Amino acid sequence: MAQPRLSFKEMCAKFDVTPRTLRYYEYIELLSPEREGRSRFYGPKELARMTLILRGRKFGFPLEDIRQWLMIYEHEGTEAQMRSWIELADKQLVELEEQRAQLDETLAELRALRDETAQSLT
Repeated sequence: MAQPRLSFKEMCAKFDVTPRTLRYYEYIELLSPEREGRSRFYGPKELARMTLILRGRKFGFPLEDIRQWLMIYEHEGTEAQMRSWIELADKQLVELEEQRAQLDETLAELRALRDETAQSLT
């Protein structure tokens, strides 16, 4: 039995991405759909990769890191990919914590300035 495949348009709809985004992911070799003439079809492997790509983007990973991480699976297998994932996640957690600290500081400064301004009006 043939594996289910999605067309380009179906893939965009399923993952709520623009055609431009999907074409870009193909261009930078994150995805490699099957081609039949001018049509593109995405099988289970590409669906799984797209899920991982979007999850990585949600967590703030650069596309190049995601691409390299996906290539590890192709060349070295699941265990090497999982080890690499842990390293990437650890680095990203540090980055996100730093961003949160900066945001907290900015929020505190803005609140203080707003309160000071509000008091000067009374």
